[in-house]
Amino acid sequence: MINNSDSFFAEPINPRLEARALALEVICRLLLWMADGATLEDRGLRTSVALYCVRPDLVDGRTLEQIGALSGRTKQTVHKLADSFRLTTGLKP
Repeated sequence: MINNSDSFFAEPINPRLEARALALEVICRLLLWMADGATLEDRGLRTSVALYCVRPDLVDGRTLEQIGALSGRTKQTVHKLADSFRLTTGLKP
């Protein structure tokens, strides 16, 4: 008989701690993606795109094209950022 004393098997999983660790991982990925912009303006654009992807109501229902126009970027640039965000976070369109 195999007696495995590895803590993985010996300690019960605490759902609250596991949920907190998962939430922290998600928040870190989100912040790292937003902070990846070279300038403050780029970071603001990335933040707006992230909000658009997750909660469009928080950008007053603006489209990606409108967000791009307000930031002086082409719609292709903004759509590429949205695709990058979705790929990074695993968020489906």
